[in-house]
Amino acid sequence: MEKYIEHTLLKQDATEKELLNLFEEAKKYHFKGVCINPCYARLAKKCLENTDIKIVTVIGFPLGANKTEVKIYEAECAIQDGADEIDMVINVTWLKDEKYDLIINEIKKIKEAIGSHILKVIIETDLLTQNEIKKACELCIKGNADFVKTSTGFVKNGLGAKEEDVKLMHETVTPFGLKVKASGGIKDKETAEKLIRAGACRLGTSSGVKIVQ
Repeated sequence: MEKYIEHTLLKQDATEKELLNLFEEAKKYHFKGVCINPCYARLAKKCLENTDIKIVTVIGFPLGANKTEVKIYEAECAIQDGADEIDMVINVTWLKDEKYDLIINEIKKIKEAIGSHILKVIIETDLLTQNEIKKACELCIKGNADFVKTSTGFVKNGLGAKEEDVKLMHETVTPFGLKVKASGGIKDKETAEKLIRAGACRLGTSSGVKIVQ
């Protein structure tokens, strides 16, 4: 189970002490990665030196409404600071307004900017219909993303990763070589196992220690 988990701390008021504790827990429990805000990528790199724990950071977070040029710059800076993987937030307004070419272009440009590094695209499933989830996944395929990801965890009253959404995402992207990351609301082992069975190969959660224990 631990190799599915990206140990996550993205809350606005996180302290450096909490981040340092996150990194130590990631080492202790052999998690796949840590997911942190981009200003802490250098700190994560220093603390996780000589480990195989992935440093994952977020771009255009949490609204996804930054200009494409800003997202590209954010992503480039994050890689320079030591991030291994980038989780970018889709522009949900563009999706709702069917401005699909803008979304494809943005994903492509960010992927080009980070090269061989993994790019995950957060589609924010809590705000989407099933048809929109499928369409967002198709746009991620066309944009050459590596993963589609359910949620930021910041939608008010949002449920986060749902089994049926993960299954739909998995069925849509897997034939094209993309993978699925489930995140948001994963607080126990039972939920984690359901999402893995539905097709998730990564889990973004702040409850990683509880789940593996």
